[in-house]
Formats: sequence, C-alpha cells, structure tokens
Amino acid sequence: MNTGSDEAGEVATAGDGANNERALGSRAPQFVKARRALHVSWQVGVFVVGLAVVVAGVIMLPLPGPGWLVIFGGMAIWATEFVWAQLVLRWTKRKVTEATQRALDPRVRRRNIVLTTAGLVIVAVLVGVYLWKFGFVMPWNIAQ
Repeated sequence: MNTGSDEAGEVATAGDGANNERALGSRAPQFVKARRALHVSWQVGVFVVGLAVVVAGVIMLPLPGPGWLVIFGGMAIWATEFVWAQLVLRWTKRKVTEATQRALDPRVRRRNIVLTTAGLVIVAVLVGVYLWKFGFVMPWNIAQ
C-alpha cells in the first residue's frame, strides 16, 4: 500500500523494466499494512527515525564522523517505506557503480596517476623553494 492508496497490498513497480531489483513500495509487515491508521503511524515513525539519522549525518559532515555514510543510512531507512527514497537510493547506487567502473578504466587510472605525480612534484618544488629562501621558519614568523 502506498501513501495515496486505500487498497491493501498494492505495490508500485519500477518503470525501467529492471528484473533484478525489488518492487517499489512499503516493506512494513502485513498486519501493519492491513490497518490504515497503523500503517500511517508506521510511516510517520520511519520518517522520523530516518530524518534523525539524516540530520545526524549532515551534522557529521563538518565534524568528525562518517557523514555521507550516515546520510545514506538514513536514506536506506526511508527506502524501507517510501517509493521516492527507493528511487533516490537506486539512482545513487547506479551512479556510484558507474563512477567505480570509470575509475577502474586503465586510461583514467593512468591519467589520475600522472596528474597526482605532477601535483606532488609541484608541491615539492614549492616547499623546496620556500625552505631554500626562508629555512624552517613558519610563514607568520618571517621578518620582512
């Protein structure tokens, strides 16, 4: 049963025709889906718990902690009940898989290694010039 439906057991399906993915819709136990008031209460509870996890993840973004991992965990909690979260999670999984495949491409890996090496050489040259000119003195302690 979706939020906008009064029929018990109705499940939306993905329009992309993917057979290996689960059907969209609520994963609440059958006895919860059978009673409209209980199901709405269940959805509110899932939304509040998911929101608390997502907010904790957003707080962890600037602070120490696995912020993005916690945010995706909150989305997974929402995806147990809400079709929109299931679609967002599927899209995110697909994009992460595509990015992983692109990163494993040998040409891209070679390019990344070359760019990283060039960046490290530039940084090493700049540090060397600084040390040659000023020695081991912090920039804020240099007398003009």
